[in-house]
Amino acid sequence: WVRAAMVVRLRLQRFGKPRKPVYRIVAADARCPRDGKHIERLGTYDPTPTKEQEKIVTLNMERIKYWISTGAQPTERVGKLLGLANLIPIKPRMVPATELESKLARKEAKKAAEKEAGK
Repeated sequence: WVRAAMVVRLRLQRFGKPRKPVYRIVAADARCPRDGKHIERLGTYDPTPTKEQEKIVTLNMERIKYWISTGAQPTERVGKLLGLANLIPIKPRMVPATELESKLARKEAKKAAEKEAGK
């Protein structure tokens, strides 16, 4: 019988307290749940800003390069973090046309309201 290849993803695994998340960056089978079993721990990410407004990220660069070379796919958030660390190129974000239209409509409505208030 043929064994199917395992799809590995680099993703975030949530830890911490309620309303104070801390994430581990892990290599995990794509079929496992978010906080389930992982293959290897690759780093951490604390999204809560420090006093200097910095978010703390620790990465094991060698192991992340290894997993990317074997074909592991990073999730969108992990891909953004790895892009900021210059490990992979940053993907441009696709914005749906409806979102752009609604932003433009809000800006125009705000300008119109300011004009009315100024008269």
